[in-house]
Amino acid sequence: MDGNQMAQSTSDDPRVPLLPIHRPQSFNSCIQSIFTLNNFFILLGPLLCGIICLCVDLNGGRDASTNMLAVLVWVFTWWLTEAVPMPITSMSLLFLFPLFGIADADDVAHSYMDDVITLVLGSFILALAVEHYNIHRRLALNITVLFCGDPLNPPFLLLGICATTAFVSMWMHNVAAAVMMMPVATGILQRFPTGPTQSNLVSKFCKAVVLGVIYSAAVGGMSTLTGTGVNLILVGMWKSYFPEADPISFNTWFFFGFPLAVLIFIALWGILCCLYCRKGSGEALSVYLNKAHLKRELELLGPMAFAEKMVLAVFSILIVLWMTRTITDDIPGWGTLFNGRAGDGTASVLMATLLFIIPNKKQPGEKLMDWNKCKKLPWNIILLLGAGFAIADGVRTSGLADVLSKALDFLEKVPYLAIAPAVCLISGAITEFTSNNATTTLVVPLLIQIAQTMHLHPLLLMVPGAIGAQFSFLLPTGTPSNIVGFTTGHIEIKDMIKTGVPLKIAGTVVLSLLMPTLGAIVFKANEPLLNFSKNSL
Repeated sequence: MDGNQMAQSTSDDPRVPLLPIHRPQSFNSCIQSIFTLNNFFILLGPLLCGIICLCVDLNGGRDASTNMLAVLVWVFTWWLTEAVPMPITSMSLLFLFPLFGIADADDVAHSYMDDVITLVLGSFILALAVEHYNIHRRLALNITVLFCGDPLNPPFLLLGICATTAFVSMWMHNVAAAVMMMPVATGILQRFPTGPTQSNLVSKFCKAVVLGVIYSAAVGGMSTLTGTGVNLILVGMWKSYFPEADPISFNTWFFFGFPLAVLIFIALWGILCCLYCRKGSGEALSVYLNKAHLKRELELLGPMAFAEKMVLAVFSILIVLWMTRTITDDIPGWGTLFNGRAGDGTASVLMATLLFIIPNKKQPGEKLMDWNKCKKLPWNIILLLGAGFAIADGVRTSGLADVLSKALDFLEKVPYLAIAPAVCLISGAITEFTSNNATTTLVVPLLIQIAQTMHLHPLLLMVPGAIGAQFSFLLPTGTPSNIVGFTTGHIEIKDMIKTGVPLKIAGTVVLSLLMPTLGAIVFKANEPLLNFSKNSL
């Protein structure tokens, strides 16, 4: 008796209750469940890694550099496809590096906690305090009222948010600027509906705001020496290799960096408006951003309480500490009092600690912050940052950096006017896979050597290399600022690529036009450099 007959006979007998018939799963359906697209991407990472280990030879003999390339392909395959949760992929380096002979377990673990990570940790605790006391809502309402016209003009509102972020980033580290401004931006976005009720126009504007904050922080940081560590690395290398040449002062850099940042910022705003501020978005957004209602809400918040003032005071002191730790070679910052041992993370954690000491004057014995309020700390960002630093260390120690350096020898044959775009594109490509600082440290010494071979002023290559290292617009791992925006949930990797590609092209074009013209004047690149090769590599 087959299964159908058994089912039929059973159903004909009134004494036996009807039961569902369970048929065994077919072989084809089992195969289909195993070979889903997600499982394919999971297997693709180690598969590509194995192919590279077996078939690629970078240094005339398989060594750590080949293994490092293989691990990079594995990790970035998982990151790009999100086949495995991003924080788990970030932790995978803790076992991949030791197993592939790239680094010891202790060395890899140290990469997941350095000064930049402590800077982000302290900054996020401060950001949680800002959010807890609704300070971000007050700031968001003020910015929205200021730039919210009647009728609502979404491009103008977007301009206000981005310009504010860029200005803040000029005077503090761009990562800190993104951390500070993202709660303000999301405070504006909280007024919009979420989920299935959110219209396409509203969703696109949310993407534009988040992308605008992270990219404006990067662009604003280009304009001053204190805006990003890359500029300081460049200035330090210039002084180290050419100590008798005129130093690059704060003002010297500003005269070149500010016009460069303004032009790139205009390009950024135009790209965001074209991609995300579609026709009719003003009507869709005005329902939630009525200026009269916004003013009324701002008035209802009343005067700032003691706790709000203290959180803002702590944040303001932190900004001052960041700006003054290292100023210029002629004007030492407060960091010299501690023989250079204190970093930006030192100040960040110090100020965050004060939040657990200062009372909020709401309840007896209650402080501005307690650990229960820190349960929302985004540890996924910490893991992703650690993975980025581990990769940067691995690229350098494995010898893969030397392989990449040798690949840049062709620059010696590049025509003069094509030097800046070529250097910028190469540096901009490398920086997507390593940190901005690591890219600068890797590329700039090589560019000095190439400049000597070509008998060019070194800054004609060094500046495009350093600026290009800040064009990390395509991946979340390119810079911590990207991770801050990515974890809001409003953007995906495809949104960053969609916006980052034209922005990277625009930045390259602007730099290619300014470097041989304004740059040559500001940095005196047309004048002969004394002792050109005295301290060269």
